[in-house]
Amino acid sequence: MRLGVLDVGSNTVHLLVVDAHRGGHPTPMSSTKAALRLAENTDDAGDITDEGADRLVRTVADFAGIARSSGCGELMAFATSAVRDARNSDDVLGRVRDETGVDLQVLAGEDESRLTFLAVRRWFGWSAGRILDLDIGGGSLELSSGIDENPDVALSLQLGAGRLTRDWLDEDPPGKRRVAVLRDWLDAELVEPARTVLAPGRPDRAVGTSKTFRSLARLTGAAPSAAGPRVKRTLTADGLRQVISFISRMTASDRAELEGVSADRSRQMVAGALVAEAAMRALSLDTLEICPWALREGLILRKLDTESFGDVVPTIAT
Repeated sequence: MRLGVLDVGSNTVHLLVVDAHRGGHPTPMSSTKAALRLAENTDDAGDITDEGADRLVRTVADFAGIARSSGCGELMAFATSAVRDARNSDDVLGRVRDETGVDLQVLAGEDESRLTFLAVRRWFGWSAGRILDLDIGGGSLELSSGIDENPDVALSLQLGAGRLTRDWLDEDPPGKRRVAVLRDWLDAELVEPARTVLAPGRPDRAVGTSKTFRSLARLTGAAPSAAGPRVKRTLTADGLRQVISFISRMTASDRAELEGVSADRSRQMVAGALVAEAAMRALSLDTLEICPWALREGLILRKLDTESFGDVVPTIAT
């Protein structure tokens, strides 16, 4: 079955088209992205701006057309933190539905964390033992830990790179004092979540998912995306501190010239790096292994688990 997954995130809208069947590896057929930065297009009252909503409607309409022309039998459309937390969320979702015919489903933060964990578990397998996953989006930070496919703990915190950039780092480049104050604030914010996540036990494998972690790993010397998803990539706490020391002194346009940093995310990289650093420090993690699968793959896998698509279920002779 060919599936389209439309992910309206806090930074980008991403359409992933895959060929999928139960028990098989979802095979990506195409990937289309558009940078909207909804987390930054939210006003002081908490509303997505008219401009942000207009761009969202146009992009969803365009991507729905791509899904149809790609032969998708179904389009799974969902939105995460920026839409979930917006005060005018219902109005924006209504516009999208009325003007594009696409019914965007809003994922709860805990569900986002759980589905991402499922993808990580399937990627690394049972031999990974207890997994601790960190995922940085534009609007939120997800933390999860478990030994099964359903994590023991799944948290979603309003500590996304786009949100923090908007609220804390409005200068370009950000001032040293502002960076230092944000560092201290993040440390305080993560004390209790870290205790909660670690309460079931220390991880056997610590993992980072999301574009932010992939970019940070690339800046510390990890293999480029062209090397393929199965190349082992890691991010160390020491390497991350070195990256922060130089990207925090650069303008967003200069950061966009760095390998592994896209122009649409360059403005958020300092905040993303500071969240990653604070989370690793709070959880006493020296190294993260980067997983190429995350929320979109988790949604696909969950759908394959719950729908048969005409598969014949064998009976067991007694």
